Amino acid sequence: MAGSREVAKHYTHGSLLDAIRDGIGGIGKTPETVTIDDLAPIDEFHIGGRVASVEFLDQLSLTNQSHVLDVGCGLGGPARFAASHYGATVTGIDLTAEFVQAGQVLCRWVGLENTITLVEGSALAMPFGNSGFDAAYMMHVGMNIADKETLFGEVARVLKPGATFGIYDVMQTGDTGISFPVPWAETAATSALASPGQYKSALETAGFEITAQRNRRHFALAFFAELAALTKAAGGPPPLGIHILMGESRAIKVKNMADNIAAGRIAPVELIARLY
Repeated sequence: MAGSREVAKHYTHGSLLDAIRDGIGGIGKTPETVTIDDLAPIDEFHIGGRVASVEFLDQLSLTNQSHVLDVGCGLGGPARFAASHYGATVTGIDLTAEFVQAGQVLCRWVGLENTITLVEGSALAMPFGNSGFDAAYMMHVGMNIADKETLFGEVARVLKPGATFGIYDVMQTGDTGISFPVPWAETAATSALASPGQYKSALETAGFEITAQRNRRHFALAFFAELAALTKAAGGPPPLGIHILMGESRAIKVKNMADNIAAGRIAPVELIARLY
């Protein structure tokens, strides 16, 4: 498993905010008129997009009284959705400086800069005090973090007792290796896939009780089939979408992801846990 510098380098775009600005221009919007729903195609950098976010985050019972931690927040898309849809206050942390900086600008564009804070840093050593958050979640993050025990220990440290922690990650469900590149890694050197059993063991070690688990393989296959059909019908990707985040190898990354899921090697899995 490579270090945090290599992981951050993998996600760094170089001119991300300019690319997003061009993308919103392509849909007839400006920074002054763009909405959270307009940003959804690029904000939801995980399998299933906004539909997956709703079905996952609804399980965390968030309210306008909740202070929520977004672990590996990326651009802050789920944070913006949680803040706007549930009224929650959200703090996000991510390794990739460009994602955090662009995400803060997007929060200002949609008027959420006072309810969302995005911080550059490592989820393995978070700059937050003990027992400060009412809930936490991570979406397609653990595939880049080998030390799940330390990760979940840090999440447990900053959560209040009884808090809920939701995970929506791509997990290893087969016995064979996967085809690279994929959206989170060009090669196995920056991939840290683990099985649901390994996740659950690390969560339990950190003091969590697993309350729900759901394999979303069939949901993912339907999502990729629809994505392929829409892209073909349109003659290419839309002006604004997650293809902007994946660089020149985006087509093969998406194909490999879909093929790996279809072959049973990996699947997106939800785990919901409660801190003792």
